[in-house]
Amino acid sequence: MKEPLNKVLRRELVAGAGHIMPGAANALAARVIEAAGHEMMMLSGAAVANSYLGVPDIGLVSVTELAAHVAAVREVVNIPILADADTGFGNAINARRTVQLLERAGANAIMLEDQTYPKRCGHFEGKDVIPKDEMVSKLKAAVDARVDPDLMILARTDARAVEGFEAALDRARAYQEAGADFLFVEAPLTKEELLAIPREVPGIHLCNMVIGGKTPLLPREELAKAGFAVILYANAALQASLLAMQQVLKHLHDTGSIAGIESKLMMFAERQKVLDAAKYSELEKKYA
Repeated sequence: MKEPLNKVLRRELVAGAGHIMPGAANALAARVIEAAGHEMMMLSGAAVANSYLGVPDIGLVSVTELAAHVAAVREVVNIPILADADTGFGNAINARRTVQLLERAGANAIMLEDQTYPKRCGHFEGKDVIPKDEMVSKLKAAVDARVDPDLMILARTDARAVEGFEAALDRARAYQEAGADFLFVEAPLTKEELLAIPREVPGIHLCNMVIGGKTPLLPREELAKAGFAVILYANAALQASLLAMQQVLKHLHDTGSIAGIESKLMMFAERQKVLDAAKYSELEKKYA
């Protein structure tokens, strides 16, 4: 019998493990992540907002839309999923319901952050955070809401941009005491700040490598040595696909043909392989 994915994730997330966790926007990206050999993934709230609604990450995705995305991803991959639940979509009672919805949909870990609602991307200007005690209450509600005690709750703080680095560390300690299984201090501004986080707040930590964002990009080895359990690339897949779409569609517009840019495209047969089309062909034969 296969080990439940909640237990797998909990066993793997130890200080210094340095697991790479790509983010997905949808089930298609999740398939590609798993096929590339990754052992865990995140359903990124920013990526869902960008790809599903075509809008920035400013809190416009609803909790039911997010749950539907989690369920779609869960159907096609067999690796643990961290679901980005933003602020929990309201107060502590809302956060409780959010955890219940996402756990039923198939999430193996759920991230809650301490921004005001509606939230903003962690690397945008103009963020604000709720009082520390209010976030502690949300986390306690989230911990109480889960059915499986192995479902992990990730507490994220965006306080670095609002209250400063020391205040962000203080919040991380409080969230750990409230029952959060692992921690995420978003958007440290320097290498020194980034590497200090696991040292100053011993525990299980995630860091976020945002290409073009506020945090310096460091190699896996250095981050693992500092004590990080997870190294998140929340939107690398989305950024890569968006750039390729721009380039191919501009070329098609300008030249009227794909000729000369075929290398940017996945061929038809390979696309069907990614989508596991052969399995569905076999099912059609079986039930014909």
